[in-house]
Amino acid sequence: MMSDFFDLTYLQNGNARQRQAYEAMEELQVMSRLDAYHPVLDGTIPLGIDVPGSDLDIICEVYDANRFEQELKLHFGACEEYTCSSKTVGGLLRTVANFTYRGLAFEMFGQPKPVTAQNAYRHMVIEHRMLEIGGAAAREAIRRLKVDGLKTEPAFGRFFRLEGDPYETLLAVYDWDDARLRHFIAERIGTK
Repeated sequence: MMSDFFDLTYLQNGNARQRQAYEAMEELQVMSRLDAYHPVLDGTIPLGIDVPGSDLDIICEVYDANRFEQELKLHFGACEEYTCSSKTVGGLLRTVANFTYRGLAFEMFGQPKPVTAQNAYRHMVIEHRMLEIGGAAAREAIRRLKVDGLKTEPAFGRFFRLEGDPYETLLAVYDWDDARLRHFIAERIGTK
């Protein structure tokens, strides 16, 4: 079942870390303050595969990096360890702000692309689908691989025995229908 990652209320009924993330984001009014940028909480916390030190990744659709930087500083600049910078990567200007609030690390990320078209979002959606198919054993195995030091996509690559660059392979299977994805996963980890 696909989660609506645009509606954070799913975090209220999640694990302790998800509930903590929800409370901190509500206190900071993250989503309402960034509403013009179509923010989405991305990464391992929504998937329930976070490890100690995992940050809250907020991805945004940003076409005016200067304005975005000013708004981030206005709303979150007083938070601990606040930093913000912009640079061009792969032809796109990216803005990243990092800070800590209530012991949680936040990363705000913006680029001139709809969030649903950003690689981070697409990775999260396909990873969610794969975890739904793989079940609790897949979720725990991925978490263990992350505790052992692997980043999320390489952990998926190892567990699901993905060929090639896991970042690219996950994007390549993003549009597959459920039947094709279930078959693919069953061939690799033996699910039915």
